[in-house]
Amino acid sequence: MTRSIEFTLDGKTVAAPEGELLVYAAARHGVFIPTLCHDDKLDPYGGCRMCVVGVEGSPRPLPACALRVTDGLSVSTNDSVPQFRRTLTEMLLVEHLDPDPGGRPNELLDMANELGAEAPFVLPDAKREPYEDRNRLMGYTPDTCILCNRCVRYTQEVMQCSALSLEGRGPEARIVPTHGHSWLDTECELCGGCLSACPTGAIYEKFEEGTTRPERALRKVKSTCTFCGVGCQIDINVDPETDRIVKITSDPSYVSNEGNLCVKGRFAFNFVHHPDRLTEPLVRGDDGELHPTTWDDALRVAAEGLEGVMERHGPQSIGVLASARLTMEENFLLQKLARTALRTNSIHSCEAT
Repeated sequence: MTRSIEFTLDGKTVAAPEGELLVYAAARHGVFIPTLCHDDKLDPYGGCRMCVVGVEGSPRPLPACALRVTDGLSVSTNDSVPQFRRTLTEMLLVEHLDPDPGGRPNELLDMANELGAEAPFVLPDAKREPYEDRNRLMGYTPDTCILCNRCVRYTQEVMQCSALSLEGRGPEARIVPTHGHSWLDTECELCGGCLSACPTGAIYEKFEEGTTRPERALRKVKSTCTFCGVGCQIDINVDPETDRIVKITSDPSYVSNEGNLCVKGRFAFNFVHHPDRLTEPLVRGDDGELHPTTWDDALRVAAEGLEGVMERHGPQSIGVLASARLTMEENFLLQKLARTALRTNSIHSCEAT
Protein backbone atom coordinates (compact mmCIF):
# COMPACT_ATOMS: atom_id res chain seq x y z
CA MET A 1 0.00 0.00 0.00
CA THR A 2 1.13 3.57 -0.71
CA ARG A 3 2.30 5.18 2.49
CA SER A 4 0.79 8.43 3.70
CA ILE A 5 3.02 11.49 3.92
CA GLU A 6 2.53 14.98 5.32
CA PHE A 7 3.08 18.26 3.49
CA THR A 8 2.18 21.90 4.01
CA LEU A 9 -0.67 23.44 2.02
CA ASP A 10 -1.27 27.16 2.51
CA GLY A 11 0.26 27.01 5.96
CA LYS A 12 -1.64 23.92 7.11
CA THR A 13 -0.15 20.47 7.59
CA VAL A 14 -2.15 17.93 5.60
CA ALA A 15 -1.75 14.26 4.65
CA ALA A 16 -1.87 12.55 1.27
CA PRO A 17 -0.73 9.29 -0.34
CA GLU A 18 2.89 9.61 -1.39
CA GLY A 19 3.20 10.46 -5.08
CA GLU A 20 -0.37 11.72 -5.51
CA LEU A 21 -0.75 14.64 -7.91
CA LEU A 22 -0.98 17.90 -6.00
CA VAL A 23 -4.14 18.98 -7.82
CA TYR A 24 -5.97 15.95 -6.38
CA ALA A 25 -4.44 16.17 -2.92
CA ALA A 26 -5.39 19.85 -2.65
CA ALA A 27 -8.96 19.17 -3.81
CA ARG A 28 -9.45 16.56 -1.10
CA HIS A 29 -8.49 19.19 1.46
CA GLY A 30 -10.90 21.79 0.08
CA VAL A 31 -8.42 23.80 -2.00
CA PHE A 32 -9.53 24.16 -5.63
CA ILE A 33 -6.76 24.62 -8.19
CA PRO A 34 -8.06 25.57 -11.67
CA THR A 35 -6.81 23.70 -14.74
CA LEU A 36 -7.32 23.82 -18.50
CA CYS A 37 -4.99 21.27 -20.10
CA HIS A 38 -5.49 18.68 -17.35
CA ASP A 39 -7.88 15.74 -17.68
CA ASP A 40 -8.31 12.92 -15.18
CA LYS A 41 -8.10 10.33 -17.96
CA LEU A 42 -4.79 11.63 -19.30
CA ASP A 43 -1.20 11.59 -18.14
CA PRO A 44 0.14 14.74 -16.41
CA TYR A 45 0.97 17.39 -19.01
CA GLY A 46 1.54 20.81 -17.39
CA GLY A 47 1.07 22.69 -20.65
CA CYS A 48 -1.27 25.62 -19.93
CA ARG A 49 0.34 26.46 -16.55
CA MET A 50 -3.03 27.66 -15.26
CA CYS A 51 -2.63 25.49 -12.16
CA VAL A 52 0.71 26.96 -11.04
CA VAL A 53 1.42 27.07 -7.31
CA GLY A 54 4.24 28.41 -5.26
CA VAL A 55 6.62 25.76 -3.92
CA GLU A 56 9.16 26.52 -1.21
CA GLY A 57 12.67 26.17 -2.60
CA SER A 58 11.60 26.46 -6.24
CA PRO A 59 12.73 29.58 -8.16
CA ARG A 60 9.46 29.64 -10.14
CA PRO A 61 5.84 28.47 -9.76
CA LEU A 62 5.18 24.83 -10.64
CA PRO A 63 2.10 23.19 -12.25
CA ALA A 64 -0.02 21.36 -9.68
CA CYS A 65 -1.34 18.96 -12.34
CA ALA A 66 2.17 17.55 -12.87
CA LEU A 67 3.63 17.93 -9.37
CA ARG A 68 3.49 14.91 -7.06
CA VAL A 69 3.41 15.41 -3.32
CA THR A 70 6.44 14.40 -1.27
CA ASP A 71 7.15 14.37 2.43
CA GLY A 72 7.81 17.89 3.69
CA LEU A 73 6.64 19.68 0.54
CA SER A 74 5.47 23.24 1.23
CA VAL A 75 2.93 24.66 -1.21
CA SER A 76 1.19 28.02 -1.44
CA THR A 77 -1.80 28.78 -3.67
CA ASN A 78 -1.95 32.41 -2.48
CA ASP A 79 0.65 35.18 -2.56
CA SER A 80 1.53 35.99 -6.19
CA VAL A 81 -0.10 32.86 -7.67
CA PRO A 82 -3.48 34.49 -8.51
CA GLN A 83 -1.69 37.21 -10.46
CA PHE A 84 0.22 34.56 -12.43
CA ARG A 85 -3.07 32.88 -13.32
CA ARG A 86 -4.64 36.18 -14.30
CA THR A 87 -1.71 36.99 -16.59
CA LEU A 88 -1.78 33.54 -18.18
CA THR A 89 -5.54 33.85 -18.73
CA GLU A 90 -5.06 37.22 -20.43
CA MET A 91 -2.36 35.75 -22.68
CA LEU A 92 -4.72 32.99 -23.82
CA LEU A 93 -7.58 35.45 -24.35
CA VAL A 94 -5.39 37.54 -26.66
CA GLU A 95 -5.31 34.70 -29.22
CA HIS A 96 -8.82 33.47 -28.47
CA LEU A 97 -10.51 35.12 -31.45
CA ASP A 98 -13.79 33.19 -31.38
CA PRO A 99 -14.61 32.64 -27.69
CA ASP A 100 -18.30 31.75 -27.88
CA PRO A 101 -19.15 29.71 -30.99
CA GLY A 102 -22.63 28.27 -30.85
CA GLY A 103 -23.05 28.73 -27.10
CA ARG A 104 -20.72 25.83 -26.29
CA PRO A 105 -19.20 25.68 -22.77
CA ASN A 106 -15.84 27.42 -22.54
CA GLU A 107 -13.66 26.76 -19.49
CA LEU A 108 -11.28 29.59 -20.44
CA LEU A 109 -14.07 32.18 -20.36
CA ASP A 110 -15.33 30.72 -17.08
CA MET A 111 -11.87 31.17 -15.58
CA ALA A 112 -11.55 34.69 -17.00
CA ASN A 113 -14.86 35.67 -15.42
CA GLU A 114 -13.81 34.20 -12.08
CA LEU A 115 -10.45 36.00 -12.12
CA GLY A 116 -11.82 39.22 -13.61
CA ALA A 117 -9.40 38.90 -16.52
CA GLU A 118 -9.89 40.54 -19.91
CA ALA A 119 -7.79 40.49 -23.05
CA PRO A 120 -5.58 43.63 -22.92
CA PHE A 121 -5.68 43.63 -26.73
CA VAL A 122 -6.66 41.27 -29.51
CA LEU A 123 -4.09 40.07 -32.01
CA PRO A 124 -4.92 40.43 -35.68
CA ASP A 125 -6.33 37.36 -37.34
CA ALA A 126 -3.67 34.68 -37.15
CA LYS A 127 -5.12 33.14 -40.30
CA ARG A 128 -5.60 29.75 -38.77
CA GLU A 129 -7.37 28.20 -41.70
CA PRO A 130 -10.61 26.40 -40.84
CA TYR A 131 -10.28 22.70 -41.47
CA GLU A 132 -12.79 21.54 -44.06
CA ASP A 133 -13.64 17.90 -43.45
CA ARG A 134 -16.14 15.74 -45.28
CA ASN A 135 -17.25 13.86 -42.17
CA ARG A 136 -20.74 14.93 -41.11
CA LEU A 137 -20.35 14.58 -37.37
CA MET A 138 -17.48 16.71 -36.03
CA GLY A 139 -16.06 20.11 -36.91
CA TYR A 140 -13.16 22.24 -35.66
CA THR A 141 -12.87 26.02 -35.14
CA PRO A 142 -9.16 26.92 -34.94
CA ASP A 143 -9.81 30.42 -33.50
CA THR A 144 -11.56 28.86 -30.50
CA CYS A 145 -8.71 26.42 -29.81
CA ILE A 146 -6.11 27.16 -27.10
CA LEU A 147 -3.78 24.32 -28.19
CA CYS A 148 -4.03 22.56 -24.83
CA ASN A 149 -3.56 19.24 -26.68
CA ARG A 150 -6.23 17.47 -24.64
CA CYS A 151 -7.90 16.17 -27.80
CA VAL A 152 -4.62 14.89 -29.28
CA ARG A 153 -3.63 13.24 -26.02
CA TYR A 154 -7.08 11.65 -25.68
CA THR A 155 -6.75 9.93 -29.05
CA GLN A 156 -3.27 8.70 -28.20
CA GLU A 157 -3.66 7.72 -24.55
CA VAL A 158 -7.29 6.61 -24.30
CA MET A 159 -8.21 5.47 -27.82
CA GLN A 160 -4.66 4.27 -28.60
CA CYS A 161 -4.68 5.75 -32.10
CA SER A 162 -3.12 8.67 -33.97
CA ALA A 163 -6.24 10.41 -35.20
CA LEU A 164 -5.19 13.99 -34.38
CA SER A 165 -1.94 15.93 -34.38
CA LEU A 166 -0.64 19.49 -33.99
CA GLU A 167 0.15 21.30 -37.25
CA GLY A 168 2.08 24.53 -37.77
CA ARG A 169 3.88 26.84 -35.39
CA GLY A 170 3.21 30.05 -33.52
CA PRO A 171 -0.05 31.84 -34.28
CA GLU A 172 -0.75 29.58 -37.25
CA ALA A 173 -0.73 26.38 -35.19
CA ARG A 174 -3.90 24.28 -35.18
CA ILE A 175 -5.15 20.79 -34.45
CA VAL A 176 -5.83 18.65 -37.52
CA PRO A 177 -6.49 15.00 -38.36
CA THR A 178 -3.15 13.27 -38.84
CA HIS A 179 -1.26 14.10 -42.06
CA GLY A 180 -3.99 16.54 -43.08
CA HIS A 181 -6.40 13.77 -44.02
CA SER A 182 -10.10 13.78 -43.33
CA TRP A 183 -11.17 12.32 -39.99
CA LEU A 184 -12.66 9.54 -42.11
CA ASP A 185 -9.24 8.63 -43.54
CA THR A 186 -7.37 8.32 -40.25
CA GLU A 187 -7.59 5.78 -37.45
CA CYS A 188 -10.41 7.89 -35.99
CA GLU A 189 -13.59 5.99 -35.12
CA LEU A 190 -15.60 9.24 -34.75
CA CYS A 191 -16.34 8.35 -31.13
CA GLY A 192 -16.35 12.04 -30.20
CA GLY A 193 -13.99 11.53 -27.27
CA CYS A 194 -11.79 14.40 -28.44
CA LEU A 195 -14.92 16.54 -28.60
CA SER A 196 -15.80 15.79 -24.99
CA ALA A 197 -12.19 16.45 -23.90
CA CYS A 198 -12.04 19.91 -25.52
CA PRO A 199 -12.27 22.62 -22.81
CA THR A 200 -13.33 25.49 -25.11
CA GLY A 201 -15.72 23.92 -27.63
CA ALA A 202 -13.25 24.19 -30.52
CA ILE A 203 -14.23 20.65 -31.58
CA TYR A 204 -17.99 20.42 -31.86
CA GLU A 205 -20.96 18.54 -33.31
CA LYS A 206 -21.56 19.69 -36.87
CA PHE A 207 -25.31 19.36 -36.52
CA GLU A 208 -25.09 22.12 -33.87
CA GLU A 209 -23.51 24.63 -36.28
CA GLY A 210 -25.28 27.97 -36.34
CA THR A 211 -27.12 27.58 -33.05
CA THR A 212 -26.93 30.37 -30.50
CA ARG A 213 -28.66 28.46 -27.71
CA PRO A 214 -26.37 28.10 -24.67
CA GLU A 215 -25.54 24.42 -24.22
CA ARG A 216 -25.81 24.80 -20.47
CA ALA A 217 -29.49 25.69 -20.90
CA LEU A 218 -30.21 22.13 -22.07
CA ARG A 219 -31.98 19.73 -19.70
CA LYS A 220 -29.97 16.58 -19.00
CA VAL A 221 -31.73 13.26 -18.52
CA LYS A 222 -29.57 10.34 -17.44
CA SER A 223 -30.19 7.10 -19.34
CA THR A 224 -28.55 3.94 -20.65
CA CYS A 225 -27.32 3.66 -24.23
CA THR A 226 -29.34 1.05 -26.14
CA PHE A 227 -26.94 0.22 -28.96
CA CYS A 228 -25.28 -2.75 -27.24
CA GLY A 229 -25.31 -4.63 -23.96
CA VAL A 230 -22.34 -2.85 -22.34
CA GLY A 231 -24.68 -0.46 -20.55
CA CYS A 232 -22.87 2.84 -21.11
CA GLN A 233 -24.44 5.62 -19.06
CA ILE A 234 -25.36 8.72 -21.03
CA ASP A 235 -26.90 12.14 -20.55
CA ILE A 236 -29.64 12.93 -23.04
CA ASN A 237 -29.47 16.69 -23.61
CA VAL A 238 -32.98 17.98 -24.29
CA ASP A 239 -34.00 21.43 -25.51
CA PRO A 240 -36.51 22.56 -22.83
CA GLU A 241 -38.43 24.65 -25.38
CA THR A 242 -39.01 21.90 -27.96
CA ASP A 243 -38.53 18.73 -25.85
CA ARG A 244 -36.31 17.35 -28.60
CA ILE A 245 -32.95 15.64 -28.09
CA VAL A 246 -30.11 17.94 -29.12
CA LYS A 247 -27.03 15.90 -28.27
CA ILE A 248 -25.69 13.02 -26.18
CA THR A 249 -22.97 13.41 -23.57
CA SER A 250 -21.56 11.27 -20.78
CA ASP A 251 -19.97 12.19 -17.47
CA PRO A 252 -16.53 10.78 -16.53
CA SER A 253 -17.99 9.62 -13.21
CA TYR A 254 -20.39 7.18 -14.89
CA VAL A 255 -19.92 3.43 -14.70
CA SER A 256 -19.21 1.44 -16.81
CA ASN A 257 -17.92 3.72 -19.55
CA GLU A 258 -16.28 6.55 -17.54
CA GLY A 259 -17.63 9.14 -19.95
CA ASN A 260 -16.38 7.38 -23.09
CA LEU A 261 -18.81 6.59 -25.90
CA CYS A 262 -18.70 5.03 -29.37
CA VAL A 263 -19.87 6.74 -32.55
CA LYS A 264 -23.35 5.23 -32.22
CA GLY A 265 -23.77 6.10 -28.58
CA ARG A 266 -22.78 9.74 -29.09
CA PHE A 267 -24.22 10.59 -32.50
CA ALA A 268 -26.92 8.07 -33.51
CA PHE A 269 -29.93 9.48 -31.67
CA ASN A 270 -32.00 10.95 -34.52
CA PHE A 271 -34.06 7.76 -34.72
CA VAL A 272 -35.87 8.94 -31.59
CA HIS A 273 -37.62 11.69 -33.53
CA HIS A 274 -37.86 9.90 -36.89
CA PRO A 275 -41.39 10.05 -38.36
CA ASP A 276 -41.29 6.31 -39.18
CA ARG A 277 -40.67 5.34 -35.55
CA LEU A 278 -43.47 3.34 -33.94
CA THR A 279 -44.89 5.09 -30.90
CA GLU A 280 -47.74 2.68 -30.14
CA PRO A 281 -48.28 -1.09 -30.54
CA LEU A 282 -49.88 -2.46 -33.72
CA VAL A 283 -51.96 -5.63 -34.13
CA ARG A 284 -52.87 -7.21 -37.46
CA GLY A 285 -56.62 -7.36 -37.94
CA ASP A 286 -58.86 -9.70 -39.96
CA ASP A 287 -58.29 -7.46 -42.98
CA GLY A 288 -54.59 -8.27 -42.89
CA GLU A 289 -53.60 -4.70 -42.02
CA LEU A 290 -51.87 -3.40 -38.88
CA HIS A 291 -53.99 -1.28 -36.58
CA PRO A 292 -53.04 0.76 -33.48
CA THR A 293 -54.08 -0.76 -30.16
CA THR A 294 -53.30 -0.67 -26.44
CA TRP A 295 -50.37 -2.45 -24.83
CA ASP A 296 -52.73 -4.69 -22.85
CA ASP A 297 -54.45 -5.81 -26.06
CA ALA A 298 -51.15 -6.27 -27.92
CA LEU A 299 -49.69 -8.42 -25.13
CA ARG A 300 -52.90 -10.47 -24.96
CA VAL A 301 -52.81 -11.15 -28.72
CA ALA A 302 -49.11 -12.11 -28.54
CA ALA A 303 -49.69 -14.45 -25.57
CA GLU A 304 -52.65 -16.17 -27.25
CA GLY A 305 -50.63 -16.61 -30.43
CA LEU A 306 -47.72 -18.21 -28.60
CA GLU A 307 -50.03 -20.50 -26.63
CA GLY A 308 -51.67 -21.60 -29.86
CA VAL A 309 -48.34 -22.48 -31.46
CA MET A 310 -47.28 -24.44 -28.34
CA GLU A 311 -50.52 -26.43 -28.36
CA ARG A 312 -50.31 -27.29 -32.05
CA HIS A 313 -46.58 -27.83 -32.51
CA GLY A 314 -45.00 -28.05 -29.05
CA PRO A 315 -42.79 -25.56 -27.16
CA GLN A 316 -39.62 -26.41 -29.10
CA SER A 317 -41.25 -24.97 -32.22
CA ILE A 318 -40.82 -21.51 -30.67
CA GLY A 319 -37.56 -19.61 -30.93
CA VAL A 320 -36.63 -16.40 -29.12
CA LEU A 321 -34.20 -13.79 -30.42
CA ALA A 322 -32.63 -11.54 -27.78
CA SER A 323 -31.26 -8.12 -28.68
CA ALA A 324 -27.85 -6.60 -28.07
CA ARG A 325 -29.66 -3.29 -27.57
CA LEU A 326 -31.17 -4.54 -24.32
CA THR A 327 -29.39 -4.37 -20.99
CA MET A 328 -27.95 -7.51 -19.45
CA GLU A 329 -30.78 -7.58 -16.92
CA GLU A 330 -33.44 -7.37 -19.63
CA ASN A 331 -31.82 -10.17 -21.64
CA PHE A 332 -31.67 -12.29 -18.49
CA LEU A 333 -35.42 -11.84 -18.00
CA LEU A 334 -36.01 -12.68 -21.66
CA GLN A 335 -34.18 -16.01 -21.42
CA LYS A 336 -36.05 -16.73 -18.18
CA LEU A 337 -39.33 -16.09 -19.99
CA ALA A 338 -38.27 -18.44 -22.80
CA ARG A 339 -37.16 -21.30 -20.54
CA THR A 340 -39.85 -21.12 -17.85
CA ALA A 341 -42.99 -19.70 -19.47
CA LEU A 342 -42.52 -20.87 -23.06
CA ARG A 343 -40.56 -24.00 -22.04
CA THR A 344 -38.07 -23.67 -24.90
CA ASN A 345 -34.29 -23.59 -24.90
CA SER A 346 -34.20 -22.15 -28.42
CA ILE A 347 -32.99 -18.67 -27.49
CA HIS A 348 -30.29 -16.80 -29.34
CA SER A 349 -28.85 -13.29 -29.51
CA CYS A 350 -28.64 -11.26 -32.68
CA GLU A 351 -25.23 -10.07 -31.47
CA ALA A 352 -23.76 -13.50 -32.18
CA THR A 353 -24.82 -13.60 -35.84
